[in-house]
Amino acid sequence: MLNIVLFGPPGAGKGTQSENLIKKYNLVHLSTGDILRSEVAEKTALGLEAKKLMDQGLLVPDEVVIGMIESKVDSNKNANGFIFDGFPRTTAQAEALDQLLARKNTSITRMLALEVNNDELTKRLLLRGKDSGRADDRNEEIIRKRIEEYNSKTAPLKAYYSSQNKFTGINGIGSIEEIFERLSDAIEKITA
Repeated sequence: MLNIVLFGPPGAGKGTQSENLIKKYNLVHLSTGDILRSEVAEKTALGLEAKKLMDQGLLVPDEVVIGMIESKVDSNKNANGFIFDGFPRTTAQAEALDQLLARKNTSITRMLALEVNNDELTKRLLLRGKDSGRADDRNEEIIRKRIEEYNSKTAPLKAYYSSQNKFTGINGIGSIEEIFERLSDAIEKITA
């Protein structure tokens, strides 16, 4: 089973590259944001619990999110693997994910991190803001804060996966095709 954690700061191209990897390797996309919205919409027990917390402006606790991920893993037993998008974000979440996958007799294959310098990210997000209309992609100060937040929060995850020899940094600058080729090469090396 091929289980990829796709990582990268806002504007690194995770969404685009996720879609390409899903198609090529026939993976199931697990986006915590999508899962939360779907569980709330379907009014599952976990979804109702999450909605109650979100309505109070509270973060959904890790155990609820892990429960939702477990439910998705269980409902895709015949999957070739999963691509985790937006999760884990902390070492505690990475440990919980490892425990969940171990119970399913699998594990994270690799964390692939799209690496793009801050100036390039800022330029991309400002450009995206013009096209998408997203307010958070139009303000350079907000963009730089988001990038700083990403860098400070995710550095421990790089260390976590590096200590397991599961971290690969990928140059995220170039054409969509070039970056996809780098991601594919990294996957081919670990699955060969």
